[in-house]
Amino acid sequence: MRVKVVYFGVLRDMAGHGDEAVELADGTRLAELYADLQKRVPGLTKFGSSIALSINYEYSNLDSLLHEGDEIALLPPVSGGAGDSGERPENAASHTRLVREPIHSELIAADLKAPEDGAAVVFDGIVRNHSRGRRTLYLDYSAYEPMAAAELEKLAQAALAQYPVRDVRILHRLGRLEIGETSVLIVVASAHRAAAFDASRWIIDTLKKTVPIWKKEHFEDGAVWADGEPFPPEISISSNNTSK
Repeated sequence: MRVKVVYFGVLRDMAGHGDEAVELADGTRLAELYADLQKRVPGLTKFGSSIALSINYEYSNLDSLLHEGDEIALLPPVSGGAGDSGERPENAASHTRLVREPIHSELIAADLKAPEDGAAVVFDGIVRNHSRGRRTLYLDYSAYEPMAAAELEKLAQAALAQYPVRDVRILHRLGRLEIGETSVLIVVASAHRAAAFDASRWIIDTLKKTVPIWKKEHFEDGAVWADGEPFPPEISISSNNTSK
């Protein structure tokens, strides 16, 4: 059988390509494929259990059985952060968007507010002009887009279920971002401020660990992939991550 393997972030640079077709025997499990990839891609083993793997846009365990046509992604720790002008999504059920044009924070926050709200908490993540002791020229964000979109919406739905808030919006920018531009916007509306603050903090903290978005920092003397935050134990590869 044949499967597709795709690489993201620094792993793409290490592999020397973005994706490849791999022939496997029927009955192959994800652990066997990953062990073979570790032999073929120099440096992959140094990541240890900090890498996550997905099958068809869902985080998966090493014991998962592979099938013809599966798409397997190798995901390094994440570092997240169609045009958009701030309008409400066409699909009213959607609370999130990946965008490639500037995010208009004020318009989105204003659109979300309702008379029953007592608070609208806005987290506006912006590109700063320095990192690693050097002057930053610009950032470049990339994502495993189908999976990132799904994971963002999961975050929004989980926040609505876990916190007494009325509504949320989460937008993340992709592509080249200049200094001062918004990379990620989170708006939470609720009757009381405490719930809105709590939900906003939970969303950004979880987003930076689970949503497959990566940041490349460009300086005057070169560019580097930003160090991502560790995946949660239930997502990262580990010796006991062998059941599904």
